[in-house]
Amino acid sequence: MGEIVEAVLLGIVQGLTEFLPVSSSGHIEIMKYILNDDAIAEQSMMTTVFLHFATAISTIIVFRKDIVSLISRFLRPQKSSDRLFIWYILISMIPAVCIGLGFESLIETFFHRKIMLVGSMLIVTGIILYLSQRVVDTTKPIDSRSAFIIGIAQAIAILPGISRSGATIGTALLLNTNREAAARFSFLMVVPLIFGKIAKDLISGDMMLHMPSSTYLVAGFLSALITGILACSFMIRIVKRAKLDWFAGYCLLAGFSIIVFTLIK
Repeated sequence: MGEIVEAVLLGIVQGLTEFLPVSSSGHIEIMKYILNDDAIAEQSMMTTVFLHFATAISTIIVFRKDIVSLISRFLRPQKSSDRLFIWYILISMIPAVCIGLGFESLIETFFHRKIMLVGSMLIVTGIILYLSQRVVDTTKPIDSRSAFIIGIAQAIAILPGISRSGATIGTALLLNTNREAAARFSFLMVVPLIFGKIAKDLISGDMMLHMPSSTYLVAGFLSALITGILACSFMIRIVKRAKLDWFAGYCLLAGFSIIVFTLIK
């Protein structure tokens, strides 16, 4: 029963923080630390990936009409803005794919009780969010250049404590991107990466080698899925209304608190 409760708690944290700009991976690591989870680094990383898979499904559910429209228009021979949008998503994947494939072993070490790192990166997230809210001109559409730069932000957000949604939306706003387009692009660009990671681990056998129990994964998956659907819809409204300062303050406060707690302990 304790295992199921832990999985549900981690799923709820993942579902909320994947879409709220406060770092889902960072909060998962904090929860693991609080729950005294001593899983090996590879298994800890696999739990994180599986919970991200649940929130990727949440994204597909929330944006199902957009995704169907994008795919149908991409398959048409004539050019369209939706077809370009898919190309921009593919461009944005390049930095994360390169870093993920080139430094996979190193990345796994970041997901095992690196609380000081989480605190430091939460402060970075807070700074990005604060600066992005100072931008006045947010009227530009996504283009290939901005897609690649946003992709770099997504690659950096592999670090626990850097919010993926916060880093990508914040970077998009710093590039003067339209707010609604920034949120839509941020949430959709991660979907192929998550599915790609799952496929790679299934093919290589890494997922089965470091897989937690099926009960644990199912409980975490369902709680992350349901919470993610609610949080995704909520976050879209928040970005449109330009109310990210509260999240910036939270990340800064949480980051400094974690660092102080770690140093005192």
